[in-house]
Amino acid sequence: MKVSIESNIIRYVLKNMYFVNGTAYAGKSTIVRLLAEKYDGLCCRENYHDEFMEAVDAQHQPNLSYFETMTSWQEFIGRTPEEYEAWITGGNREAADLEIVRLIQLSAQDKKVFVDTNIPIPILKEIADYHQVAIMLSPPSMSVERFFDREDEDKRFLYRQIQMAQDPVKAEENFRNCLAKVNSPEHYQEYAQSGFYTYVRGEDSTIAQAMAEIEKHFMLLP
Repeated sequence: MKVSIESNIIRYVLKNMYFVNGTAYAGKSTIVRLLAEKYDGLCCRENYHDEFMEAVDAQHQPNLSYFETMTSWQEFIGRTPEEYEAWITGGNREAADLEIVRLIQLSAQDKKVFVDTNIPIPILKEIADYHQVAIMLSPPSMSVERFFDREDEDKRFLYRQIQMAQDPVKAEENFRNCLAKVNSPEHYQEYAQSGFYTYVRGEDSTIAQAMAEIEKHFMLLP
C-alpha cells in the first residue's frame, strides 16, 4: 500500500516556508540566502535534501539513482535532449518527496524557512499558498550560453568529460542541446503561466530590486 498524506495537512505544517522556484541564472539562491539572513531564518539551498539520498533506490527513484546505474560519464553527456529532459523532470518529481520530508523536519524549529527548490509547480500548488511561492525567471538562452561560465567544480568536471569525448565539438553541441531542451520556451511558459507571482530578471535588474519585490510578495515587510 502506498502511504500518502493529504495536502491540507502538509500545507499546515509548512506554513512558515517560502519557496523560490524558476529558471537557472535568475538569482534564486542569492535571494534565498539574503532573505534567511535578514529574517533570521533557515536557508535551504539547492540539494538541501541530500541527507536522505541514502534511502533512494533504483526501483522507487530511477532518476535519482541514475548516477549509480549509468555505465560512464560519456553515457551521461551523450544522451539525447529528450532523454536528458525526461531525467531532469523525473528527478525533480522524485526529489520533491525528499524535500517535503526535510521541510517537515525543519518546521519543528519554529523559524521562517527560505527554500531554493525545484518542486514541480503542481505539487507547490497543493502544499503552499500563493504568498509562499515566488517564481524567478531569466531568459531561456542564458542557461545554455552561461552554463560553463561559473566556477563550479561540477560544471568544470562535466566540461572535462566533454573534452574527453571521441568528438568533443559534437559532444558539446549535443550537451548544449540538452540544456536548451530543459530550458526551452515551453518550460519557461510553464513557469510564467503557473499562476504564481513571477519576477523576471532583465538586463538592468538588481538583486536589491528583486529582494524588495519578493519580500513584498511574501508579505514579510511591515
